[in-house]
Amino acid sequence: MSHESTADAPDSSTAQTGQGNADPLCMAYRHDVHKLFGRNHESSCEEYAGVPVNVQVPLGADGDAALLSRPAGDPKQTVANHASPHRLSLVTGDTVAKPEHRTVGDAVTTFEQLVVSPDADRLHATWVTSSIAAAFHESVCHPYTSLKHYTLLVAALLDNYRAGYDFEELSLVATAGSPAAGSTEAALNSEAVHPHRTVCWTPALTLHITGDPRDRPAALLGEYPARSFADVWSRLPDHPINTNGSREARLLDAQLRRIRSWSTALQYIEDATRGLGPLTEWSESNA
Repeated sequence: MSHESTADAPDSSTAQTGQGNADPLCMAYRHDVHKLFGRNHESSCEEYAGVPVNVQVPLGADGDAALLSRPAGDPKQTVANHASPHRLSLVTGDTVAKPEHRTVGDAVTTFEQLVVSPDADRLHATWVTSSIAAAFHESVCHPYTSLKHYTLLVAALLDNYRAGYDFEELSLVATAGSPAAGSTEAALNSEAVHPHRTVCWTPALTLHITGDPRDRPAALLGEYPARSFADVWSRLPDHPINTNGSREARLLDAQLRRIRSWSTALQYIEDATRGLGPLTEWSESNA
């Protein structure tokens, strides 16, 4: 799968001025805002909070990310009587509780923070730490998927494609967790978070998608986008969690060797390790 290189595109870390000249990476974080309101593309708006939303993402990153998490073709509802825009938890089996806010204004502000910044790096940091985005699924037909992690996958693919990498050159990279994982500002200031390429950041472990794994534990994603998380996770050359260290680590590893949907797996990591510390044994060079 080949993507045209955009060598003259603005650097992903550079915020563009003016919404009409927004960094294309901003589009990745804004393109599915309608799902926060339980709407489909046909009934979506073109602008939200003063910025263009629900726009096409360049280089096919949106479609490729969808193939990582959902079957191709006409969707069919997989869970009867679940018409909610809110995600079903793979940990509990229940609908994730609707985020609570003191006022309607608080809810609006929270949603706006996911899209309004012209700084793509800040949008990434907001999404990778957002509990609100994690409450929604990609599709009512696939309610265990995660809008949060699907959006992060779109951005990771787009950033890599813009850097000149093709899909078959991309790898899943596993690094140590971070006790500081939590706030947007923490993500912006953390050396463990790589703008747009970090797709899961927890105290237990951190995962990235990149065409430049360097010397970090990595496994290629495959020749084409597919629901292949379990396969890629199993191919990591160095085990990213210490399964001899705790029952929680063994259960997490066992589940991740079964879950095929990428956004579902990434969300499962976040949900299953909430409240836990590091599950890794890493040398300083791998951190």
